[in-house]
Amino acid sequence: MELSGSDLQLLTDIDSRQFGFLTADDPRREIIQKATVQLERMIMEAKSDKKITIEAKTYCKLGHFHLLLEDFPKAKSAYEKFFREQKDNYWKDLPFMYGLGLAYFHFNAFKWAVRLFQEVLYRDQFFSRSKEVHVRLGIIFKACPWLGSAHKQFLLALNDGSTASLTENQIRFHIAHLNDVQGKPKVAKVLYEKLLPQQDLGPQLRADIYRNLGWLHHSEDSFGDKLYREQVAIHCFQKSLDSEPRSGHSLYLLGRCYASLGKVHDAFLAYRNSVDKSEGNADTWCSIGVLYQQQNQPLDALQAYICAVQLDKYHSAAWTNLGILYEAVSQQPRDALACYVNASRGRNKMNGNLKEKIKFLQKSLAGAPKQEAIVKVRQLPVIEEAWNLPISADMATRAQNFKHESQSMKKFKVEAVEKIHDEVPHSKPPTPYSPPFSPNFSDQELSAWLGEKNLTEDINFDELDFEFNNNFESTPSGSDSPPQFTIALGSKELVENAAGMGLKGVSNTSIQADGAPPPSVPELPRPSLSTEQLLPQTPSVFMENRKDAFSRELQEFCLQHPIAVVRGMASALKLDLGLFSTKTLVEANPDHSIEVRTQFQQPSDENWDNGYRSWNCVSTRNHTTIANYAKYQAFSFQESVREENERANEKNSDSDSKDSLSRKKLKKNPKQIRFGTNVDLSDERKWRTQLSELGKLPAFTRVVSAGNLLSHVGHVILGMNTVQLYMKVPGSRTPGHQENNNFCSININIGPGDCEWFAVPDAYWGGVQMLCERHGLNYLQGSWWPNLDDLYAEKIPVYRFLQKPGDLVWVNSGCVHWVQAIGWCNNVAWNVGPLTARQYQLAIDRYEWNKLQHFKSIVPMIHLSWNLARNIHISDPKLFEIIKTVLMKTLLQSAKTLEFVKCKNVQRKSHEREANEASHYCGVCELEVFHTLFVRAHENRPVVHCIDCARKHSHNLQGFICLEEYKMEELMRVYDNFILYTRELSGPSGEI
Repeated sequence: MELSGSDLQLLTDIDSRQFGFLTADDPRREIIQKATVQLERMIMEAKSDKKITIEAKTYCKLGHFHLLLEDFPKAKSAYEKFFREQKDNYWKDLPFMYGLGLAYFHFNAFKWAVRLFQEVLYRDQFFSRSKEVHVRLGIIFKACPWLGSAHKQFLLALNDGSTASLTENQIRFHIAHLNDVQGKPKVAKVLYEKLLPQQDLGPQLRADIYRNLGWLHHSEDSFGDKLYREQVAIHCFQKSLDSEPRSGHSLYLLGRCYASLGKVHDAFLAYRNSVDKSEGNADTWCSIGVLYQQQNQPLDALQAYICAVQLDKYHSAAWTNLGILYEAVSQQPRDALACYVNASRGRNKMNGNLKEKIKFLQKSLAGAPKQEAIVKVRQLPVIEEAWNLPISADMATRAQNFKHESQSMKKFKVEAVEKIHDEVPHSKPPTPYSPPFSPNFSDQELSAWLGEKNLTEDINFDELDFEFNNNFESTPSGSDSPPQFTIALGSKELVENAAGMGLKGVSNTSIQADGAPPPSVPELPRPSLSTEQLLPQTPSVFMENRKDAFSRELQEFCLQHPIAVVRGMASALKLDLGLFSTKTLVEANPDHSIEVRTQFQQPSDENWDNGYRSWNCVSTRNHTTIANYAKYQAFSFQESVREENERANEKNSDSDSKDSLSRKKLKKNPKQIRFGTNVDLSDERKWRTQLSELGKLPAFTRVVSAGNLLSHVGHVILGMNTVQLYMKVPGSRTPGHQENNNFCSININIGPGDCEWFAVPDAYWGGVQMLCERHGLNYLQGSWWPNLDDLYAEKIPVYRFLQKPGDLVWVNSGCVHWVQAIGWCNNVAWNVGPLTARQYQLAIDRYEWNKLQHFKSIVPMIHLSWNLARNIHISDPKLFEIIKTVLMKTLLQSAKTLEFVKCKNVQRKSHEREANEASHYCGVCELEVFHTLFVRAHENRPVVHCIDCARKHSHNLQGFICLEEYKMEELMRVYDNFILYTRELSGPSGEI
């Protein structure tokens, strides 16, 4: 099993990027198997002979080989060995991260697969398997289900020209299906129908499209009257069966349509045919049971339900129907209770009615005689007998056959993306290289050969582009080592040193420091806190007069703590809070739009979802006007007063007249409430009086201030550098979150009721994010209400306090917080950005982490940084260095981009920014686009692209126009004029 020189040369270029592209008869597989055997033998010898050393890269290469041979346990083991030895530098090896991500994906370790895949794309958007990464991320997020994130990944995959295991039509099908499950049936229908005319769909995909279209028509009332919809649905299911005759799933759904029309015989035939196709599942047997039950054949119905729950012991619908059969038809309440209890243990959350039914039967049977003592002929065998009942051989055989097949089908569905391609893509030509040893190699020589090359340096970005665009042009670099760029260099030197670098291609740049690893979630601080430290006292200060409010000590106090409450601020400054009362708002602008969140009223330290403790904070969104919400707010108050009066008349009432929330009542029957949120007060023509009143606040808390970073954005960011108002009734919740890009926030309670706040210091946000993932929630996009016991168990401290009318709450950079109204009140809030190095660095960190997460940063940090350089003199050396570094990186990015644009002969136009013009974001990936906008028409409208998405759509940028927001000379002048200001300043870090 010796390896020749040509074999070793071939092995050098093999890594995880070939996964899915090696067919079963590929001659490279045999060579990989030989190399794997030798490496494993060498590693075993090294364990007994300490003179033999194994380099870390050898484990990485072994991981690649095992992965390509689809030995996933060994691949994972080898990769993790490499990771342990290269923990600080693993992120520099992209094929390693991709390979380990594939292994984790195979084992459904989605959390770790997501982290690795995201880091691959963050490091290199032009990684040769970037489309495959987007596809797998889309599948993972769809399974979570984080449907918005999944939708975005599939859209990014569509824009990517590299190769992947799913075809474009399959990706478009996923996008259509995502719209389907997100409750957008009309959009889904249009997308499905657009796919059908495609000639290269394949029978399986065509059958899936027709099947989903059929179910849409069956279940969506807005598509027409029932008879018409069912006829269309039946036609679609029949077309699906034409493409895939053995589809038991289509037959099952066809049976559901027939059953809905009352065609029992046709429905039964469809169900039976579904079982005959060896794809009968628990749903099918459950539906057969329903048909038998409707036809008054209880024993046959029982057999079908038993078959369903034997296939899936957590099938709630089958257990529930079986309980109904026992209770209503056979009058066997004990068996019914057993079935209902089993139904409550299903995968889905228990239905409230089912919960009440279980309690009722338990209470009724508590003193009843045992079932055996009842002199009555039972119509059905008891559940224990039914489970072991000799079901007809036909049913039993099919059920058992499916039990085995369902396991393989489940695995197939999860791993469907891992199918091997029929065609092997063009591989890069071998580079002429002579190995420094004889044709017959020892184990040590083999290890040296495999570990000699730096796998990160092996990635030739030019060749990766060539894989999906043969017209790529490459210009060799004029120097052996890349030029060094520092903020000590002037703009002219920077641009001159970067000359020629843009000719090879250019990508979006990170604005982190050079050599920094990809952004990651911080670990919890050590040492862990004691029990007493988990309940810290909330920093608070009372304002007695205007002098106290405008003192420098107050600003320093707020900046020193994660969160602070300033008591009596409105009174000290004589703020007229009545200007923000519901009465005044209605008088001023009754028809002003307001977003309304429908929520369940609950105790502030608990969160229940369908009877279960949960982190998921459920709400639905709609819109109304201020006047309409004011009526609801007044009605809610009057209703509560009436309920309080009724309770006060009861002898044993222990209600608290101030707190209308009864904990037991809210747990048992949570009441729906409506929370009026995001009332936009940015229009000075409508809200001049209110906005002028807020000008009485000290400068560091004002909406507009020279020392507020957000005042230098140059355009409106609703709710951040403008005021928003919130109209609340008791129980209204603002779920857990950090402020956008980690900026600080100001919140003033208008009253008359209180609000209860919960807050976690920013150093512990990684722990909160970990708990969100543990509960299946997306930290950035999900709606969550933390369980305090979960936080304390992880040693995460929580501030908890009441905000009374007139109190101002200062939320410092990165503080995680969530809020609930205790009474009826209004609040006003906005964001501020202190001119400090800490605030700016945290904003940059979150900007980059958002980029890793493919989450839009609504604060355009690059645009903001250039405006700061124009407007502000910086005296803080650390803040100056961070801003100057961002300017340097983006100046170089602009120079290289323009160089690339020129070499591709792309049309360039000047697009000078207008006053208050919003910053631009990529229409595909939603990254901020600064200076050079790549624009192309899409559906008769211009869409801005970043350089990465533009190149992925067309490597030579064909069909794009390049718009330049600034002249390079202007940016260079701003860069050179931005210097460290040494004169002593009155502000904390800078001045206008």
